[in-house]
Amino acid sequence: MNISIKDVLYKVRYFFIPYLIVLCACLAVKILFTREQIYFTVNSHHYPIADTLAPYFTDLGDGWTTIIIAVILVFFNYSRALLLGIVYAVTSISAQIIKHIFDAPRPKLYFQNQLPRIYFVKGVDILSLHSFPSGHTVTAFSTALLITYWCRNKFWGLPLLLLAMFIGYSRMYLSEHFFEDVIAGSVIGVIITVFLIRRLDSRRFMHSAKWNKGLLTSRPAAQNS
Repeated sequence: MNISIKDVLYKVRYFFIPYLIVLCACLAVKILFTREQIYFTVNSHHYPIADTLAPYFTDLGDGWTTIIIAVILVFFNYSRALLLGIVYAVTSISAQIIKHIFDAPRPKLYFQNQLPRIYFVKGVDILSLHSFPSGHTVTAFSTALLITYWCRNKFWGLPLLLLAMFIGYSRMYLSEHFFEDVIAGSVIGVIITVFLIRRLDSRRFMHSAKWNKGLLTSRPAAQNS
């Protein structure tokens, strides 16, 4: 089964097209404003309910969330579990390699002389190193895009994109990352995932009866249209 990049992008169009629009807007913001201006603008807007919800949104971008989804998929569809596992492994390893190449300071270290100006959410462990890119954002956008690819109703791409964006924003809100860390994380997650889907989902065995069932199913799952 031969799947092209165009085929993949068409299936995730309700995720990808709005994402491109948001990405262009974010790049414009980055060009017009400095790192410090963007960071302190985000940091100056804090609310009790956001302080409560942001850590939960951030946790959704944690690798364990994706791993749990992959384990659940093993019970229903080996092919999808394998694809999600490989996509997560490749994107997360790529993010970690880039992190260690750049070894960029996080906001707490970067603005160490301006700490009194910074609002930190209580109870959150604030890291200092390996800021670029945001690994949580890589995982969030990668997983959201892959789920969109699988959804029968492709309109789910829009709420999944919004969820990934909230996760990315939570990384800035919690002072774990800069704006550019999140932008780069989203780009890395989307690009690598699209190419992996094209590469792996084109494999014949991924669409075989044996691989399109799980531990709890006895018949092949229906393929997306």
